[in-house]
Amino acid sequence: QVQLVESGGGLVQAGGSLRLSCAASGRTFSSYTMGWFRQAPGKGREFVAAISWSGGSTYYADSVKGRFTIARDNAKNTVYLQMNSLKPEDTAVYYCAAGSRSTYYGRRISPLDYDSWGQGTQVTVSS
Repeated sequence: QVQLVESGGGLVQAGGSLRLSCAASGRTFSSYTMGWFRQAPGKGREFVAAISWSGGSTYYADSVKGRFTIARDNAKNTVYLQMNSLKPEDTAVYYCAAGSRSTYYGRRISPLDYDSWGQGTQVTVSS
């Protein structure tokens, strides 16, 4: 398994931006599908975005499409989530997750298909 550490969360006003980072340990980062999920209080873990092992393909939840961008730098073992035009309903703990190379072409929106998780970073958007 790969170890994941998220950073970059915080408090921002509605309409603002944040960039989350997720640093991974291990030499095989480039073989993983990477995903971002979020969990608001009292709710289940929700898919946000996924990126294929090469970075050539990305997929987004409808709720964030056009506002969030997922990217990865395999040389730095890091995946990013750029969040623009933030809304109060984006408030949640954000988690990055790693899945197998095939996860992206399968059930990439399901938390069950990801094997490794970070500890999460809080994002709070005030109105």
